[in-house]
Amino acid sequence: MTPRSALKFDLFADTCRKGKLDEVGDPLQVIARHIDFAQLAALADALIERSDGRKGGRPAYPTEVMVRILVLKRLYNLSDEQMEFQLLDRTSYQRFCLLQNARNVPDRNTIWRFGERIGVDGATALLHGVDAQLHSHGFMARGGQAIDATLVAAPVQRINKAERCELADGQQPAWSEARRRQKDVDATHTKKHGKGYFGYKLSVSVDHKHGFIRGVATGTASEHDGHHFEEVLDVNNTGKEVNADKAYPSAQRLAMLKTLGFKEGIQRKAQKNKPLSACQQRRNHRIAKRRAKVEHVFAGIRHMGGKFLRTIGQARASATMVLMAACYNLKRLASFLERGVDSFYKSKPSKTQVRVQAAN
Repeated sequence: MTPRSALKFDLFADTCRKGKLDEVGDPLQVIARHIDFAQLAALADALIERSDGRKGGRPAYPTEVMVRILVLKRLYNLSDEQMEFQLLDRTSYQRFCLLQNARNVPDRNTIWRFGERIGVDGATALLHGVDAQLHSHGFMARGGQAIDATLVAAPVQRINKAERCELADGQQPAWSEARRRQKDVDATHTKKHGKGYFGYKLSVSVDHKHGFIRGVATGTASEHDGHHFEEVLDVNNTGKEVNADKAYPSAQRLAMLKTLGFKEGIQRKAQKNKPLSACQQRRNHRIAKRRAKVEHVFAGIRHMGGKFLRTIGQARASATMVLMAACYNLKRLASFLERGVDSFYKSKPSKTQVRVQAAN
């Protein structure tokens, strides 16, 4: 006798699987429900000129589809080749990118070209678009801010001493065109805690109330952490406390914060033959608890695979890091809205708070 099997074959198996996927919960559909991708696509259309096909050639894919693909690529840090494969293979990716009933999907070259055309300006526009959606849901920057920088690794380059000397003198080594395209001459080396790094640096400011990224700046790994402090400082935060680690204090910066009306909360660093007092150590400890908010953001970006770049050159690296920050905010906003987080209380309001809101 043929043993029974739990497998059941059905002409409508695909529909059944989609229903089961909704039942167990598709995290991408949470993002799709709460994020206005049409608004983000409009921002991209305003920056890049796309053919309508009337002059011939292959018609372009809808901008919203391409923006969704770009977001999905950054959420999981996928290469263009892997992005094409996953769009062909995964039902959840197809649904998120509005391709579930399409006979064809954008190939790796189409995805790469769209990312190139978006560039740093497009990534910045998408970041601002997500920030506008944060404000529309009431998630304004509140409670002060924490500022920090993190290293983002890039593929290590094999450049010998003679070639480095030529690059330092502003000359181009005798590389073939194909080899030159694979050489990242913008990324730099640095050391942190005795370990060497090669790549770039991402500086951010994070609001204490909700933990969203409010300011972004990019640079190379060898730049000092405090180089972009003023660039990422969020002057629109309703809280005036600014927290940062020991890499940021300077007399000029402290005077600037005081002039702008901020409450300075930057950790102090011991000097040679001048250790920190017990009072300063306790102050540093209090500040460390506050500035931990930014470390949570870096952990989230690392979880998305954003602490390693696949690109060559500073322009592409900057676009990737800015878009990664936008995707972090986008993902966090969707999670907040799905869980019903109140923009004022930062959590589901208690019964008392609900009664107070109802009375008002």
